[in-house]
Amino acid sequence: MPTSVATAAPTPPALRPYQQEAVRRVVAHFRTSDDPAVVVLPTGSGKSLVIAELARLARGRVLVLAHVRELVEQNHAKYQAYGLAADIFSAGLGRKEASRQVVFGSVQSVVRNLRAFADGAFTLLVIDECHRVSPAEDASYRRVIDRLRAANPRLKVLGLTATPYRLGQGFIYHRHYHGMVRGEEGCFFADCVFEQPLRLMVKQGYLAEPVRIDAALFKDGQALRYDFSALAPSASGLFREEALNRVAAGNRATPGIIAEVIAHARDRQGVMLFAATVAHAEEILGYLPKAEAALVTGATPSAERERLITAFKARKLKYLVNVAVLTTGFDAPHADLIAILRPTESVSLYQQIVGRGLRLSPGKRDCLILDYAGNPWDLYAPEVGSPRPASDAEPVQVECPACGHANLFWGKRDGELVIEHFGRRCQGLVLSHRARPRAKGTESKPASSAMEQCSFRFRFKVCGDCGAENDIAARRCHGCDTLLVDADDKLKEALRLKDARVLRVAGMQLEATVNGRGLPRLKVTYHDEDGETLAEWFALETPPQRAAFAAVFLRDHLRAPGVPFRPTTPEAVIAERRRLRHPDFVVGRKVGRHWRVREKLFDYTGRYRKAAEAE
Repeated sequence: MPTSVATAAPTPPALRPYQQEAVRRVVAHFRTSDDPAVVVLPTGSGKSLVIAELARLARGRVLVLAHVRELVEQNHAKYQAYGLAADIFSAGLGRKEASRQVVFGSVQSVVRNLRAFADGAFTLLVIDECHRVSPAEDASYRRVIDRLRAANPRLKVLGLTATPYRLGQGFIYHRHYHGMVRGEEGCFFADCVFEQPLRLMVKQGYLAEPVRIDAALFKDGQALRYDFSALAPSASGLFREEALNRVAAGNRATPGIIAEVIAHARDRQGVMLFAATVAHAEEILGYLPKAEAALVTGATPSAERERLITAFKARKLKYLVNVAVLTTGFDAPHADLIAILRPTESVSLYQQIVGRGLRLSPGKRDCLILDYAGNPWDLYAPEVGSPRPASDAEPVQVECPACGHANLFWGKRDGELVIEHFGRRCQGLVLSHRARPRAKGTESKPASSAMEQCSFRFRFKVCGDCGAENDIAARRCHGCDTLLVDADDKLKEALRLKDARVLRVAGMQLEATVNGRGLPRLKVTYHDEDGETLAEWFALETPPQRAAFAAVFLRDHLRAPGVPFRPTTPEAVIAERRRLRHPDFVVGRKVGRHWRVREKLFDYTGRYRKAAEAE
């Protein structure tokens, strides 16, 4: 009689400590909240294993979405490694199955077949590369979410990404579990519940160290590189191909740059080159060793693309040139040289490009990043939530006077002193008085839904009806919903009045003087381009006078509001004039024989020209 042999179940993959922590935090979040959540893990950190473990633990049905078939296949394979079966719903993979508890699908295929996902059994939706979820409500991911929520209003939505920001939007989530606000309150994803920093991944040996060189080829004493600095993105935020071609295709620096890449590649295993356009890529390919190089573009037929990628992964090809097609869902761990010959519109794209070379591989010591396009992104600290407002701005830390949160804003320093920052509102989270009754937490760690953004504003405009402080760009008061008076309307009204003077301010002069009784005063004089002036005086002798000066002058004039500055004399104010800014417009009214400053407009963005814009 034949002997039966028991087949041992596959041993589930062992999760790394940070992957276990990510799973734990996701489970804890969804036990107390239905708010969509995000997990941030660098490229190469094993998001697929986190997804597989969460799908294994889920009690209801799970749908895992991705935007490319390679990710669908990769995530499905990791789940199968647990010895569990799951369906695939992807036209690109030739399968449209949706009956099992766990389904891995492409968003394009699922959105075209929403009826197959209309039952209310789906309790968890996982979105890989979730920075691709558009704020637009009619976008593909949002349509899938709406269908699943219609069947199950308490659907849990989890996103995973290495780059939690979108071009033109900034951070894709509102609250961070470290106790700060990153994106707008209206972000689809409410909370980032776990983040593993890239620097820590490298330090702990989970990823290869990126060695970045801001490369420029020197010939006859001249630095040769691509100068994309004059290019402006289109309305979509992307560079136009014809503009990129004008800079890159046929550039005299290209032959020398590729020769330098080849020299750096002598002791490297695999080289990926990112070109600006197809014409540029074809030119690059012509300078590479013919038998060792290939080109992949969006127009490359699918079968040919697979053949070339397979050859590169098998190390039959050493060089792989591409144009924006190998930034996600591509895994070739041996790649250890990334040559960037194109400008990257966003930090997200830059990190995806660099991430192609950060996976570990036998014999790989690091990943060399050669940037020939002068991209400005810092790989480890890519942004502080908003575009850099000035070329010399840097991240600065500003403590909130109300809650003590250490905000990170763009700003400027003079030594260790922050003399200017561009922050508007504190990014800290404080306990909300409107917390939902079912939000549970501990006294030391409240549930995230019990937290709200600190209300302190560094810069604001005051509602004339209720006195509430509003964002400088607000059109309606958040306190009473009154339409706020437009700055242009204020100027137009003042210009109509015979007893009003409107100055387009070109400068501000500070002077220590005395009044008629010989008491010290600070005189502040505003002047316009034609020599017209308006002035105001301040006393700083007593605590009440100094408090009034802080409220009516320093509050608006400080270039770095919130940074402590408590002058007690006019001379002390003048000595720190570098910390003060002048208004864009000043409105004065005549009182008797004298002019008195009645209105000062800062951060003006209306249709009237400012003095700084004069030719």
